Amino acid sequence: MEKIYFDNGSSSFPKAPGVGDAMRDMIENHCCNINRGAYEQAYALEELVLDTREQLCRLFSFAKSRNVVFTPGITYSLNILLKGLLKAGDHVIISSMEHNAVMRPLTQLAARGISYDAAQADDEGNLDPQRVEDLIRPNTRAVCMLHGSNVCGTLLPIREVGEICARNHLFFVVDSAQTAGVFPIDMEELHIDALCFAGHKGLRGPQGIGGFLIRDALVDQLDPLIGGGTGSRSDSLEIPELMPDRFEPGTMNLPGIVGLHAALQALQNYGIDNIRQQELTITEAFLRGAMELPHTRIVGRTDLNARAAIVSLDFLERDNAEIAFRLENEYGVMTRCGLHCAPKAHQTLGTFPQGTVRFSFSHHNTMQEVDACMDALHRILGQ
Repeated sequence: MEKIYFDNGSSSFPKAPGVGDAMRDMIENHCCNINRGAYEQAYALEELVLDTREQLCRLFSFAKSRNVVFTPGITYSLNILLKGLLKAGDHVIISSMEHNAVMRPLTQLAARGISYDAAQADDEGNLDPQRVEDLIRPNTRAVCMLHGSNVCGTLLPIREVGEICARNHLFFVVDSAQTAGVFPIDMEELHIDALCFAGHKGLRGPQGIGGFLIRDALVDQLDPLIGGGTGSRSDSLEIPELMPDRFEPGTMNLPGIVGLHAALQALQNYGIDNIRQQELTITEAFLRGAMELPHTRIVGRTDLNARAAIVSLDFLERDNAEIAFRLENEYGVMTRCGLHCAPKAHQTLGTFPQGTVRFSFSHHNTMQEVDACMDALHRILGQ
């Protein structure tokens, strides 16, 4: 049975060409550390890490490679930013579509005197930017918002929200987990103060590497959550002020950064516009087929405007988990069923607590795979 991978919202597959080879070569032939050893091999690896920071600056239109910070993933990045910035008495605004990477840290922080309000999206995930502005208080410190919903693919209006933040002197933190590498993101133009990214989704790098790009004004307000050796200022017991060392204690995931470097080079060669066009073409075909399925609700938008390559289906007269199980076990179609670590988004979309079956696409997917999946769904629903 041929496998069909429709779970790219969890992690992309296949990875970009050259990722595995680059990581293997590093581990087998160049597995030293950086900022420690004063020898040629360490310097060469340090140069590659710097080049990866510069690749990310070019991708996101950011000017300062020193302010590109690597973390184990986007969840870590969001925790570092939220918990390092917000103090008792502060208020933050989010959307009602947020992932638990934002909701769980904020729930922790609420017990420490920090408050938040969620700007309410509609039942397709669309958000009126005015709802964000209406929630601003005198003690509001920041707006933290995802760019694209991991549940239904709807894009949130980060351009308009960025303008609201700039006018009101608020920090703007963006979660690009589902959009980086597919949709253009210009930090300067969009007034983004910190952009969090995942290396293993649209960027098509390995798991275990992510990070954030951050402006100086926000760096100055951020307390590091973790301290340790950085290879710099080793005479001091204090966390160094210089970037990116301030937020990169310990040994980084260097094989992951090497793999990400290869993925970013492949992305540049292939072209982000080509990727987006191909993904949305696949999405359009899937949506067209899903409209013909009996007793099935397409969750979120049914058009291609303001959406990523993610479609959630709710099978109204069947158990969603049974559909996902049979798709994989009888037809080889791999999806993700449930609440997708985003219960607040599912409440907004009207799919809580049953969740949905999520289909998320890559430019590697084909029309033949869409046709095979639709045929499988018709067979299952017809029984």
